[in-house]
Parts: sequence; structure tokens; C-alpha cells
Amino acid sequence: ELRHYDVYVPLVKSVKTRITYEESVEIVRKALAVLGKEYTDTLCNGLLHGWADRYENKGKNSGAFSSGCYRGYPYILLNYDEETLRDVYTMAHEGGHSMHSWYSVHNNPFMCYEYTIFEAEVASTFNEELVFEYLLKDAREKGDKNLATYLLAMRANDILATLHRQTMFAEFELKSHESVEQGIPLTTEKLRSMYRELLELYFGPEMHFEKSSDLEGLRIPHFYNAFYVYKYATGISASLALAKRVTCGGEKEKEDYFKFLKSGGSRYPIESLRVAGVDMTSTEPVQAALDTFASLVDQLEKEL
Repeated sequence: ELRHYDVYVPLVKSVKTRITYEESVEIVRKALAVLGKEYTDTLCNGLLHGWADRYENKGKNSGAFSSGCYRGYPYILLNYDEETLRDVYTMAHEGGHSMHSWYSVHNNPFMCYEYTIFEAEVASTFNEELVFEYLLKDAREKGDKNLATYLLAMRANDILATLHRQTMFAEFELKSHESVEQGIPLTTEKLRSMYRELLELYFGPEMHFEKSSDLEGLRIPHFYNAFYVYKYATGISASLALAKRVTCGGEKEKEDYFKFLKSGGSRYPIESLRVAGVDMTSTEPVQAALDTFASLVDQLEKEL
């Protein structure tokens, strides 16, 4: 029988790689080439010359993030590991945030340069998708089936975690808020009951859960910031649609994407993304993301 924890077991073995920081920057440059020389030169020069705190260090924060201010350079915190392939994606992801800020700062007055999280997660995951497509194509051209399989599995898991899991989390938040509005106390039993119902809905009747599985909903720190996690799901939906639009399109599609990067906080977020070429008031971006996930699963099945 299939149990909840089984879905977190890797489908394929991890592939050993050793990619230096400089080599990773070059991969990002090539993967994002469709965005043009100004974008890639600015980002890669920044990654190599002062924007990034590259490696792990004693007392340094873990993880990665991008920050900055209106007239300063972007700042990227990384903990780059040459043997961790995912760190190439992380570099591209954080670089996407920094370039979004760079274009926003250079095209807006101070009061209009800050964009929303809703928009931010598009620019970062857009870059991740381009890096994935580049690495997968390169692996297949070199006949490296193990790497291609690993890349497909990792990407499918990423989309599952971002689109499926975060939407479930957001629905749990919604149900919690609705309960409060209806005067229903949020007891531990009530929260666990709501979360278990969602687990059963999202994972289907074939999945078996432990008695403690519904405690998962009580350990997500993002819930202190209402509906923060939902922006991950909307972000990946928009970015997958835009990545396909830009890579399969021409100069106009690329220019539309740059209009989005340059708009900063000067437009409402929905309008900002509509200018880029994706309508987040429709179901099309979400359906396209689900289709992308289905395609990854089909490709992975063939490789396995």
C-alpha cells in the first residue's frame, strides 16, 4: 500500500556532479541567453564581481535570498556547494530576483519600484525553468541518461511541491479563516480534521495516512503571513507559461517579458503579468502548469 511518506522517497539516485561557482555562472549565462546580452552580462558580472556572498561560512545564515535597496546594488546570499546540482538552480533563482529589482530600480521612481511577492516569484522561477531546459538538453545531447532522468525527477518533484502542495496549504489557510469568520473555534482537533480532509482530497483514495499525518499543517511557519504560500503556486504557473512563451516566441514575446520586469510596482500585479503575456484571472496558466507536470511524468516514465 502507498503511504504518505512514500511520496517523499527519491525515484532515482542522486547524480554526483562537481560544478565550480564560475562554471555555474556560465551555465546560467547560456541558459538565459534568450533574454539577451544586457540581462546575462549584468547578472553574471554581478555574480562574479560583488553582488553575491558565495560560500558557506561560520555564523552565516543558511539557505539563499536576494535583497537590496533603491540605489544600491542587489545583494545575493548564497551557500554554494560545488557538489550540489540544485545550487545552480538556486543561483539562477536568486539572480532572477536581483535582475527583477535591477530593472525595476532603473525604470521607476522610488515610490513605484517595489513589486509584490506575487510578481517576484515569477521572475525567479522563470529562470529556474530555463536552467532546467538547458541542463536537460545538454544531458541528452551528451547521452547522459542518468543525469537526464535525475533532472526530470527533480523538476517534477519541484513542481509538485510548489503547485500542488502549496495550493493545499493555502486552502487550509482559507478554511481556517472561514471557520473563524463563522465563529467556529480553531481547536487542535478542528485544525487536524480540516487538514486531514485536504490530505485525502489532494492525494486521493489510494493514499494511506498515519494518525499523525494531519499534524503537518501545524508546523508551517509561513502561515503567520496570510496566504504567502499561495504565491508560490501562482508564481510557478505564470513563470512556466511565460518561459514557454518567450523561448518559443520572438522579439515581441521577449519585449513583453521585459515590460513586466521593468514595471516594478507601477502597475497592479495582475495587470503587470497581463502585460508580460499571461492572464492570471483565467485558468489557462494553471492548466498549462499541470500539463507541464504531466509531460515531465511521461518523460520520466520513459527514462525509467
